Amino acid sequence: MNKILFLLFSFLAITVSAQNPVIEISATDNPNEISICIDERHPHRLLAGANIYSIYLSEDGGLSWSEKKQLSPYGVWGDPVIIQDTTGSFYHFHLSKVPDGNWIDRMVCQRSDDGGKSFNDGSYFGLNGDKAQDKPWAVVNPENNEIYVTWTQFDEYDSKDPADRSNILFSKSTDKGETWSHPIQVNSVDGDCLDDDETVEGAVPAVGPDGQIYVAWSGPNGLVFNCSFDAGKTWEEEELPIAEHVGGWNINIPGIYRVNGMPVTKCDLSEGPNQGTVYVNWADQRNGVDNTDIFLSKSTDQGLSWSEPIRVNQDSSQNHQFFTWMDIDQTNGNLWFVYHDRRNGDDNGTDVYAAVSQDGGSTFTEVKISESPFYPNPEIFFGDYNNIAAHGNVVRPVWTRLDDEQLSVRTSIIDTYSIINEQSNSLTIQEETNGELIITHSLKGKVSVKILALTGNEVLNIDRRKSKKGTLRITEASDLNTGIYLVELDNGSTGAKGQWIKL
Repeated sequence: MNKILFLLFSFLAITVSAQNPVIEISATDNPNEISICIDERHPHRLLAGANIYSIYLSEDGGLSWSEKKQLSPYGVWGDPVIIQDTTGSFYHFHLSKVPDGNWIDRMVCQRSDDGGKSFNDGSYFGLNGDKAQDKPWAVVNPENNEIYVTWTQFDEYDSKDPADRSNILFSKSTDKGETWSHPIQVNSVDGDCLDDDETVEGAVPAVGPDGQIYVAWSGPNGLVFNCSFDAGKTWEEEELPIAEHVGGWNINIPGIYRVNGMPVTKCDLSEGPNQGTVYVNWADQRNGVDNTDIFLSKSTDQGLSWSEPIRVNQDSSQNHQFFTWMDIDQTNGNLWFVYHDRRNGDDNGTDVYAAVSQDGGSTFTEVKISESPFYPNPEIFFGDYNNIAAHGNVVRPVWTRLDDEQLSVRTSIIDTYSIINEQSNSLTIQEETNGELIITHSLKGKVSVKILALTGNEVLNIDRRKSKKGTLRITEASDLNTGIYLVELDNGSTGAKGQWIKL
């Protein structure tokens, strides 16, 4: 096992009075292209990875992070993907840099069976002579823990020779990443090898409720889709169109080295009304080269037909939104998005927003989550994607930012209930220096108070108590450990929920 000591280095860097506090995960080694995963069995545990070889672990819901440098005999060369199976094992997929091989000539998968503390040396797949293997993404089938991976193969990376082509490949593992099936091609229309708009890229697989495998990508024919109904053994002969990818997937945004508008594919596995719906999220410039937007299209018939593109960002100004990613909270079907956003200024000042849809992509609620705008530098590679993870109303977006020529990766402790709560009742929570909790609310009459950990376990229950001018003063919470808590109020007929971060 590859056991390297994690170094604890990141703490809550801003006041916890902010509704969605921002945490700097790391600024070491100019990180970018961060991927994050929530441990569904222990939601206080988060695992993330960033270019080129960094792994980050949080055991307190994202308030603090430790960092390690990932090692593998096959090399570690970026494009990190972090996923988890239902037994609790984490997987880190990445590109290779084999000492005696060719640059990115295979895909590497490393597994952790101890909550992300250590990883095995890993396995590899996709080796095909000196062809380049790039842009992987992976998903676990929750019914049987099979792992499905799709990626782009280049005959020769960055080749201008029209005879050199790019294709979308698929492989799977049925034994927790120990061995992999021989890759098969899932596209019928190939692309060039320039790593640009005419290259086929952006293949992010998703699993359907009956084991279907869905994947969309971008290329010469815009946004297209394919699927398998037999665990990846066979695929439809021709990919189906989703939408035109106006401006291509390599989008020109002022001040950014390169911007990727590639699609993200997800499927609703919840027990909600949209179970089985397939969603594809991307960015493009159909509204003008000075007005990049975030879009969503959905299919309710396993990809045979697709809705017209739905705009996720709700601003009315002509500006840029980009670097989008989405996830589905499979406990309730809510769709969550993260993206960079320039609606608040006329220059290159860039914020980060999160958005949620509770009705299958018909309407969206947005919230700015960055603490301040930042100004990118077109000479500094910014990575190709952000990421977001959502499970059980725990939502953790991650993104890259630049300050004083220094890249960092960050997350936000999203107060989910302040965004999705449709009740008119609201509450604010403030902790005094003596540990007393002051809760301001709009409920009438006596109020019961419950405080729950991220796991859902109840840690404090106070029976009906009278408020004074809409304010409850709770002294019993002072002995609770540092962490992130859910506070629930109830007066017998209505209730309110809110997030509390105790330091």
